[in-house]
Amino acid sequence: MSRPGTVLVLGTGQAGFQVAASLREEGFDGRVVLVGDEPGLPYQRPPLSKAYLTGKADANAVRLRPDKFFAEHRLELRAGERAARIDRAGRRVALASGEAIPYDHLVLALGARNRALPVPGAGLDGVAQLRTLGDAEALRGRLDAARQAVVVGAGFIGLEFAAVAAARGVAVTVVEAADRPMARSLSPAMSAFFRGAHERQDVRFVFGATVVRVLGGEGGGLATGVETADGRRFPADLVLVGIGVVPNAELAAEAGLAVADGIAVDEHLATDDPAISAIGDCARHPCRFAAAGTGPTRIESVQNAVDQARCVAARIAGRPAPYGAVPWFWSDQGALKLQIAGLATPHERAVVRGDPAGGAFSVFCFREGRLVGVESVNRPLDHVLARKLLANGIGLAPEQAADPRFDLKAHASVPRAA
Repeated sequence: MSRPGTVLVLGTGQAGFQVAASLREEGFDGRVVLVGDEPGLPYQRPPLSKAYLTGKADANAVRLRPDKFFAEHRLELRAGERAARIDRAGRRVALASGEAIPYDHLVLALGARNRALPVPGAGLDGVAQLRTLGDAEALRGRLDAARQAVVVGAGFIGLEFAAVAAARGVAVTVVEAADRPMARSLSPAMSAFFRGAHERQDVRFVFGATVVRVLGGEGGGLATGVETADGRRFPADLVLVGIGVVPNAELAAEAGLAVADGIAVDEHLATDDPAISAIGDCARHPCRFAAAGTGPTRIESVQNAVDQARCVAARIAGRPAPYGAVPWFWSDQGALKLQIAGLATPHERAVVRGDPAGGAFSVFCFREGRLVGVESVNRPLDHVLARKLLANGIGLAPEQAADPRFDLKAHASVPRAA
């Protein structure tokens, strides 16, 4: 855009909110409209499985900004509205209500939705998921009455919930198809540490198991447990499903944009239509931190959503630059804070720095002799330094990472690699 016009943002999650706020920070003076199908003000998702679920935070605490922020920054928030169709030729978006909103630039921040459990009984009362504020509110109420819970999937959300439930005295069984927790995200050493930590809180793990049916009581209305493919049954009055997400890319596909497990974008986060960008969980982008040959990457994290939003806002405001931020993630599970820098999967070698027995250590992961990711538990400085090393392309040998006498902080301050 050569001059102010209308930027229409579809999606009011972290990415959608951030691109709107960043446009004003960049000095964009045109019209900014945010459309999202959830009611109410934009909010943070990470606290939903942590502080919100425990009751330490309420709905106001997770709001990204109060109502007055949108008025003061002239951001038109259309909450509870669903986008039905993108008219690329006419540069407008039709809403389900029948209204059409024109745009000069369209930003797709459509996010993702939870993957459904495709088995009989998945719709029974007592089967829950956790992604939205409404999900969290309903789950918090169910948790008050729960005595036995089954978690389907040992990913971040499932284990964050398991930690909360176990701390409240609920008997928790985690059923996972892989052979270890968080297998797609973590090194075997870090997976083993978290398995032990959860088991010490009486969480039971069942690995290599696939749920084939949710069991129901008389009349079938209330879930009473799950059954796995080998015939085992695990009782529960609450079943939490956490088996990944699906990017919300259908609207883009229907508009003729390139889609492949996410909306395809270039290094500037633009789709194959120069008037449309895509960011956050729904976008698949070129990533210099991904393993060679893996192609574009879709990253599900607050960091990615925020940094991509800022990148697109700067481009719309006339300051284009390719997206190249270091991916990083976190997960709070009970008293443990897991922080991850980079994309460590796959890797060929992993070395430990710190003391796993003391509950504070990091795993440095290497691929083809190069540092590609660092997983840290209760070692925040390691995490900060890892992000710096990765961002600046500073080399680190496995032997250096494993040596407690090696000054990692000084090493991270060497001049940027050419």
